[in-house]
Amino acid sequence: MTFAEKMKAKARSLQKALVLPEGTEPRTIAAARIIIDEKLAASVTLIGELEKVAAVAAQQGISLKGINVVNPTDSPLRAGFAQEYYELRKLKGMTEQEAFDGIVSPLRWGAMMVRKQIAHAMVAGAENTTGNVLLASFHIIKTKPGIKSASSCFVMATDKKELGVNGSFIFSDCATIPEPTAEQLAEIAEEAAESCRVYLEAEPIVALLSYSTKGSAKGPLVDKVATAVQLLKAKRPDLQVDGELQLDAAIIGSVGRSKAPGSSVAGKANVLVFPDLQAGNIGYKLVQRLAGAEAYGPILQGFARPVSDLSRGCSIEDIVVTSAITLAQAGA
Repeated sequence: MTFAEKMKAKARSLQKALVLPEGTEPRTIAAARIIIDEKLAASVTLIGELEKVAAVAAQQGISLKGINVVNPTDSPLRAGFAQEYYELRKLKGMTEQEAFDGIVSPLRWGAMMVRKQIAHAMVAGAENTTGNVLLASFHIIKTKPGIKSASSCFVMATDKKELGVNGSFIFSDCATIPEPTAEQLAEIAEEAAESCRVYLEAEPIVALLSYSTKGSAKGPLVDKVATAVQLLKAKRPDLQVDGELQLDAAIIGSVGRSKAPGSSVAGKANVLVFPDLQAGNIGYKLVQRLAGAEAYGPILQGFARPVSDLSRGCSIEDIVVTSAITLAQAGA
């Protein structure tokens, strides 16, 4: 069973509610039909004017039967949603009228549905930028208690069954924070560990990567990674985490034993935390393109409730699989 099939099975067993804010986007409507037909969610809500959603669906020959369509402008929930949005943003200078006018944005409405647990997960990005998806999520869903920065991960499924979790790894952060501080690196690692539990269903073994292994090289980039390890160990002594480690020392047993003897992580890591976005983005694409690995993501992590961002070039199947992954996160 592939990772995508596992996530679909998990979503099907959980039967959570999904909101897809881009309700008039053709691929999104097609994905909503598949999600309902394959029983991946208890309910799917598209946001938009019914007439416009229905017109786009009709052009594709898609039935909206069993799919909820909500128009925020005339919804009876608008006043309550607007009031909560105002309370969240009033210290930033937002007025009640601005909140009332602004909450009808599909992304904000979807985020509020998740905040209020009317929906358990939100997936967007087929026609919105990552920045817009993140902004609505930051303002309304917020990050988890104790987490200041949301980040992302990829699930990388390779054919190297002797490595990671039967060949699979969590790579983080590959899409969100360009130059994380030591504090942010520690948070990225903490959330990546949780992603390992949710998606790989395994106990996380977390390596913070560098060009140095346990002091073999010196410099501010190495120091930042080492500091992040210390911060995370102090905050989460229950986690199995180590660094700084070079990639081979992190995942290859013989190299780990040679370069970092006594480390409980070296040679065994299934969660790889990159020192910055450039390294993470390059790293996952190298493994994907040269090793033929399957790359699932970016999956957002660190938010109080599940939300995922799509590439604007996504396929219908991408939306379906991302929705299944996000719904699986809702069951964590």
